[in-house]
Amino acid sequence: MKNLLMVCTLMMAITGLPAQTSADTAALFYQVVEKSIVLLQNEHRTIPLGRLDSLRIGYLDLNGERGSTFERILMKYTAVERLEIPEGYSAEAADNWVAEQSLRYNLFIVAIRDGSAAEVLPAYLQQQFFLRGLLQRSALVVVSFGTGRSHAFFPDLRAARALVHSQAQGPWAESLAAQALFGAARLEGKMAYALASGFPVGAGLLSEGNERLRYSPAALVGMDEQIIRDSVYRIVEEGIRAGAYPGAQVLVARHGHVIFHEAFGYHTYDSTRLVTTEDIYDFASITKISTGLPIAMKLYGEGKFDLDAPWSRYYPAFRGSDKASLRYRDILTHQAGLMAWIPFWRGTLAGNAEKPWQKGWQATMANTGRFKPRTFSDISAGKYTVPLTDSLWMHRNYKKKMLRAIRQSPLNTKPGYVYSDLSFILWPEIVPRLVGEEFEAYLKKTFYHPLGAYTLTFNPWRQFDPDRIIPTELDTFFRQSLLHGRVHDEGAAMLGGVSGHAGLFGSANDLAKLMQLYLNGGHYGGEQLIAGEALDTFTSCAACADGNHRGLGFDKPLREYDSRRSYTARDASLSSFGHTGYTGTFTWADPESGLLMIFLSNRVYPTRDNRKLSELSIRPRIHQALYEAILR
Repeated sequence: MKNLLMVCTLMMAITGLPAQTSADTAALFYQVVEKSIVLLQNEHRTIPLGRLDSLRIGYLDLNGERGSTFERILMKYTAVERLEIPEGYSAEAADNWVAEQSLRYNLFIVAIRDGSAAEVLPAYLQQQFFLRGLLQRSALVVVSFGTGRSHAFFPDLRAARALVHSQAQGPWAESLAAQALFGAARLEGKMAYALASGFPVGAGLLSEGNERLRYSPAALVGMDEQIIRDSVYRIVEEGIRAGAYPGAQVLVARHGHVIFHEAFGYHTYDSTRLVTTEDIYDFASITKISTGLPIAMKLYGEGKFDLDAPWSRYYPAFRGSDKASLRYRDILTHQAGLMAWIPFWRGTLAGNAEKPWQKGWQATMANTGRFKPRTFSDISAGKYTVPLTDSLWMHRNYKKKMLRAIRQSPLNTKPGYVYSDLSFILWPEIVPRLVGEEFEAYLKKTFYHPLGAYTLTFNPWRQFDPDRIIPTELDTFFRQSLLHGRVHDEGAAMLGGVSGHAGLFGSANDLAKLMQLYLNGGHYGGEQLIAGEALDTFTSCAACADGNHRGLGFDKPLREYDSRRSYTARDASLSSFGHTGYTGTFTWADPESGLLMIFLSNRVYPTRDNRKLSELSIRPRIHQALYEAILR
């Protein structure tokens, strides 16, 4: 009976899930398919793949499929480059190609699916030299799908560093096999039949998971997928129709499982380029909890950062100023008395004072676009090295004026909470003193690349196809151009695009990895990147006794819910945390429910004067709908 059930299950898995299937059946099917995936070989404990910051992965699909589920899920975990085996049968050509690729990549993932002899044999004759060369000279992870016919045609597979076989075929089998390579899915399956490559019935090794994000049906984590889909589509599309934004993305995860990730609308209102789930957004103030804050938490957990230290300890330039003795605990909860912000760009305009608190600080149509001498150039030459657009370059020394303006800015006359950018602007100046490395390089080395979050970056225009980057505002008053791949915030732009208050870009999927790291107590992918105690300290309500609902850098729910002021769901727990972004972004994590939501939009396109995203309460309404979809 057990064997009959296995055969029936495998047949259903091979042919695919029926179109009309209940949510519970879908979750059961997912679990059955997961158990059909077998780890046959695992030299040097290659699986699960670790140290994503050190891997350079090339991917080969021996069936020639493009955009398969397996390929798409692989690319959710880290940077993976698809390769094509060149035409020809020459052993010499194969040796040259293998040698070249082995210099570029230190790991190869190969996918093989069952096919008829007529389909597989010609491909094998062409590919045997290349595959054999890779097996002999490089680290290979081979994943096969189906009844195992491919093992009869490719007997060299036993030479692979790691070998995984999925007895099921179809989208869930490909998704789970890719997840298993990275440790998101547990591998404990056993072979129900023998393989020609020498693996008998019952063969199978164990590989534990490592807390990376999974991609699963909603029912598996106790949520109603239909409620999520209906609610999110209705609310997001209402916003598009109302002109709140031209397009958006919503990602939903629970207990580490991504259960919903959809893209809506277009990059701009001309409706020429659809939003995709791989697109990259300007996070705006989500930068605050994604850059300087994880560094501060890490160092705090290691005893290298004191929340009660005066600002001047870590930023000596403030010695002798009225900011020297401000405590980081108060700075991070926005109650240190700092001004909300300084519109630095206005100080570059002819006729304006350089200090925003002096009379005469203004921007009018008469002086907009007319800059003071020796501030900007239309070409990069000499000391004009800070790019704001392709045709606007700032003098490299202007940054000193900006930092001096923060030092000289007056403190607020009234005590209490005032949300401020100023302290976060200084993280790129402070971090090198603390860690001995440049800000962005340290972030990528310590957090983003170990997470496999290779889209998290400043200045994405330098490394990504512009078609993948969502534009923000049509700037008609300062940079006189469409902001596309360059930071929306003027101050961050004047700092070279790198700041702790704004400037970080990335995909929803990669932001989810960072947020899940926080939900996991600082652990992700088998590594403890931040101490759990530090996460607890920073994400708790640090100043509730003062009537301030903020955490240390993180936003928190209002202690008493107010629909007119809240960006979160009414049902979000008081232990939840997150942040919003001026460009129309939002991310929120709830340790009690395990719920994570990311909403990305470019509501500032073509103008920041568009307030419909807030007026329609798009983000809190979606957030509340997710809580209402929780079944248990």
